[in-house]
Amino acid sequence: MSTHSQTIAQPDPKRWKALALLGFANFIVMMDSAVVQVALPSIKGALGYTEANLQWVMNAFLILFGGLLLLGGKLSDLFGHRRIFMWGVSILTVSSLFAGLAWNEMSLNIGRAIQGVGSALIAPSALSIVMILFSANKKEMGKALAIWGLSGAAGGALGIVLGGVLTQLLSWRWTLLFYVPVGIIVLLLAPKLLQKYMPKTGRIDYAGAIAITAALVLIVYGIVNVEHNGWQALSTIIPLGIGVVLFIFFILIQVFRKDPLVSLSIFKTPNLAAGNISLILLSASWFPLIYFLILYLQQVLKFEPFKAAMGMLPAPILMAIFMIVLAERVMNKLGMKITMMIGFIILGIAGILFSNNTINGNYWGDVFIALLLAALGNALAYLPATTAAVSEAKSEESGLASGLYNTTYQIGSAVGLAIMVSIAAAIASSTAGNPVVVLNEGYQQAFFWSGMVAFAGAVLALLFVRSSKQGE
Repeated sequence: MSTHSQTIAQPDPKRWKALALLGFANFIVMMDSAVVQVALPSIKGALGYTEANLQWVMNAFLILFGGLLLLGGKLSDLFGHRRIFMWGVSILTVSSLFAGLAWNEMSLNIGRAIQGVGSALIAPSALSIVMILFSANKKEMGKALAIWGLSGAAGGALGIVLGGVLTQLLSWRWTLLFYVPVGIIVLLLAPKLLQKYMPKTGRIDYAGAIAITAALVLIVYGIVNVEHNGWQALSTIIPLGIGVVLFIFFILIQVFRKDPLVSLSIFKTPNLAAGNISLILLSASWFPLIYFLILYLQQVLKFEPFKAAMGMLPAPILMAIFMIVLAERVMNKLGMKITMMIGFIILGIAGILFSNNTINGNYWGDVFIALLLAALGNALAYLPATTAAVSEAKSEESGLASGLYNTTYQIGSAVGLAIMVSIAAAIASSTAGNPVVVLNEGYQQAFFWSGMVAFAGAVLALLFVRSSKQGE
């Protein structure tokens, strides 16, 4: 216990440097799902993917990443956060080398899947270390969580830009090989900056881990299938059905096990459940907005990949400014509940503005203003949602709270995106006419419903978040 008491008694003098390293690791994990997006057409040509199979370059990563996050959080509580963090970075580095040298479809998909495994160990263990480092001071915790949130959001948005640059200048392989030198740097710095925390004793709930991982993998797989096969297809219904059954089975295991993977008592933590549900709604609104905006720029306004990537660049930059300069101050002044509500409402308005975009839209009038609002809304909603989801958890449950937080964010992204893609596809297939107009009508509906999801988040914040101003 000595190391814990030492952290709480006197803050670690290297904590801000450690935060920089951990934020950087989170940045590269969140970038991993985005960096290959712009490279997909080149990958398709090089390795002979069909249009339908191309989605597996993204999904092989996302499914294992989302499915293993809870187990990653539990492992880091049991075996020590630093150790699991370094294992995750090692796995990510080796699998990125393998994926970057892929010679056919199968080898790339396997490499991407193992990248997902490494990332599922990095994200929760890194966030746990952040929570322990800053547990002594609520004010510092707010700042640390703002920087953490920003590192993830920037990773997702800058990943698209970097992917465009690397693909255009070098080759699509560098969107994967890029992780090798970066991973080695993180591995060299980690032992110098991160303390060892005493792992706690306990057993791993293997049955629960297998059930929840399989459930999440099947649910995400089922939803991902919707885009190509529709909601009625057996390839959608069967995985979703089995996934839901396994999820119920997982909850039953958690109720009756002495050492469960997710002790359900963690949901008694103030605001934890509301924070996680807010994150699902936030990611289910923000992620499709960004995804369809890239498509709108490329397919409707006919931007080149590099130009489209540059058009997206204001999103991470504005979010960085809003997250660091504004979100924390607003939250200190107005409390979690009001800040989260305002953020969700602004994000919803951005979705409605995007949904009015026409095929003759111009960037500054139709894209930039709504993007500015979306970044502001996301920053204001994200910080209180993250704070609610993790800041009250006990330190021995920090890995679990981090795993839950990351899982809800990933699942929200995957589910939100799959639903919006199926809405857009349904509109596009049911309308005839000019292909660009038809595409744009689908995008308009996706933007509109993403906005509606954000408004639902505002209602949730109003009803369920118990506000406390930070620092109290």
